[in-house]
Amino acid sequence: MARILVALSGGVDSSVAAALLLERGHEVVGAYMKNWTNEENLPGDCPWEEDVRDARAVCEYLGIEFRLLSLTEAYRDRVVKYLLAGYREGVTPNPDVMCNREMKFGVFREFAAAQDFEHIATGHYVTSVRRDDGSVDLGRGADGKDQSYFLALLEQEQIRQAWFPVGHLPKPEVRREALRFGLPVAEKKDSQGICFIGDIRMTDFLAHYIPDDPGNIVTLAGDVVGSHRGLHLHTLGQRKGLGVPSNTFGKAYVAVEKRAATKELVVAFDEPNTPHLYATRCRVGSISVVNRPLTESPSLLAQPRYRAPAIPVSAEFLDETTALLTFASPQRALTPGQICAFYDGPTLLGGGVFQEIFG
Repeated sequence: MARILVALSGGVDSSVAAALLLERGHEVVGAYMKNWTNEENLPGDCPWEEDVRDARAVCEYLGIEFRLLSLTEAYRDRVVKYLLAGYREGVTPNPDVMCNREMKFGVFREFAAAQDFEHIATGHYVTSVRRDDGSVDLGRGADGKDQSYFLALLEQEQIRQAWFPVGHLPKPEVRREALRFGLPVAEKKDSQGICFIGDIRMTDFLAHYIPDDPGNIVTLAGDVVGSHRGLHLHTLGQRKGLGVPSNTFGKAYVAVEKRAATKELVVAFDEPNTPHLYATRCRVGSISVVNRPLTESPSLLAQPRYRAPAIPVSAEFLDETTALLTFASPQRALTPGQICAFYDGPTLLGGGVFQEIFG
């Protein structure tokens, strides 16, 4: 049996993961990563104290050791700085993907190894398969809760000792398992918001750190239809929150371009032939692989955002970490700074960052 450190969030998924491992006879210790405490008093719900209480209560119920890891400095350095730098540069970063790479499978994994744990475990909805050579492949979770996209930037060293006890289960089954174990969080709602920060609106979070830099909202024809507080507060493909009313025919505007030189946010109607909104070609950089090179896949698939399907794509590699992609069909609002995940069927191959969109 193995000695395992489980990353507990205070929610049902990671709690069931701990319970299942304990039921299988492993030596289990639970740990909560205190990454954010909202000392700035940003508006919104930052429930870290409640989550700590719930994680501790689960450990007490299961009769296992509980540890509270204070990682706020590392989180600010590795995730918050990345987030703010991206928005200042005019791109749209993905803090959840970076949090997984830098914190859960970075700092947390390193801590576990230093404390002589053989494995770490999380409540992610992903599956893992160990190959004959000892390496590990990651695959999609069992149902629509699949979270493999958020692990797209992990490398083999980070997942070799990682276990995902609930990855093969549909969410309703995880709830049933929580009730079977009698866990105190069995009926707790899933958390929302930024990874480890909570249900804080991104615009409120950014407003605290980045000053307003207002400009005009214009149409493709150049007509001024409104104003904005800063390009960093908007993302391509955005419909809600633009502050621009629909036209007389009820058509809503969508953000299609950000012009940093003139501080203009360009909007248009969401239609298949709208310039800048749909694209088939782009450049992706900072590519990393989970286990094997992308070039070894005869049927490469790319998933441009969490809720989007993975579709066939051809790749022309400019170097080991940069590629020009051509999607089999036009994709809506491909966004610089966001993550593109690569698959071969259900197997996660790796991921990269959108750098430039060509149309």
